[in-house]
Amino acid sequence: MEQHGFFAMMARLKWIDRWALMRNSSNENLSEHSLEVAMLAHALCVIGNERFGKKLDADHAAVIGMFHDVSEILTGDMPTPVKYFNRQIRSAYKDIEQDANMRLLTLLPQDMRAEYMHALNPGEEYEQEKKLVKGADKLSAYIKCIEERKAGNREFESAEKATLESLHALGLPEVDVFLEEFMPSYEKTLDEIRP
Repeated sequence: MEQHGFFAMMARLKWIDRWALMRNSSNENLSEHSLEVAMLAHALCVIGNERFGKKLDADHAAVIGMFHDVSEILTGDMPTPVKYFNRQIRSAYKDIEQDANMRLLTLLPQDMRAEYMHALNPGEEYEQEKKLVKGADKLSAYIKCIEERKAGNREFESAEKATLESLHALGLPEVDVFLEEFMPSYEKTLDEIRP
């Protein structure tokens, strides 16, 4: 029987640290980040459906969020200031990410590739969900900034401000609801949050 390495590669998400250019009080790996993005993307879709009458696929958005950074298994985590330095670098990096995703798909049996293609390279039918995954990704970064500030690490102060501005600039009402109703709890202690 033929052997396939796709899930062994996915397991490597836990070895890729984020925020490589910053001093961290608590390291965050891509596996942890991907789970958080998946949960946040799901929540944003539920908000969109329940509050704004949309017909978003929350479950698939969670799957897209779960797999949104898997190309970094092959490329590494490109720091944001480098990735977005100019349009040419961003475009080239997008091509590299796409190529990495396609290479990862070859590690699956042929009969499973189409299903995972929808997770790694979701089509236009998931355009709204993809926008909310992007919002979830930025929310995750903002949460990290808050956690670092609460731990006394000033290294993330400018990133926190810039990330909040970029969240507002997205123009996504679901993100605005999350910021208003859920984000304040990230400032609280466990005893203040729990029921």
